[in-house]
Amino acid sequence: MELKSQDIYVALKLVVLRNEPCPMQRIGESLGLSASIVHGCIQQLLKANLIRKDKGYKVISANLKEFLVHGVRFAFAPEIGEPCRGVATASFAPPLNKEFAESNELPHVWPDPEGDVRGISFSPLHKSAPKAARNDKALYELLALVDAIRGGRARERKMAIDQLNNRLSSK
Repeated sequence: MELKSQDIYVALKLVVLRNEPCPMQRIGESLGLSASIVHGCIQQLLKANLIRKDKGYKVISANLKEFLVHGVRFAFAPEIGEPCRGVATASFAPPLNKEFAESNELPHVWPDPEGDVRGISFSPLHKSAPKAARNDKALYELLALVDAIRGGRARERKMAIDQLNNRLSSK
């Protein structure tokens, strides 16, 4: 079995849904995925023991935390590219952007022509993440925290892990 980055993308949406049952079609619409892709992701997450079926699909917080903290940066290392317009991510996006002083370096951004920030290209977990993030602040923050773990420096990773632990513990 091989997890794909879109599987983690769907798992983060399930975290945002707070274990509320939601049709796969609606999850897909909110993420820019088809219902069949969401179904495939759900099946992979079940096999990986990151979620369980119980009146819908529930995140197994301890397992997801462990994967995000110890595996995501190796399994889904970001591609860092050229300057572009996009949506801020990692430590340059909420909630971590409040923790770090402004610097002269260009921020990490998901490439997006509708983005409002010019920065260095940073590949998102899924290509539709910028659009989904514009429509869902909680998902945006989770994706940014995961990106800080995927491509941040030690201090940024530690702060992202702490915040992720808090968010997953409260689910």
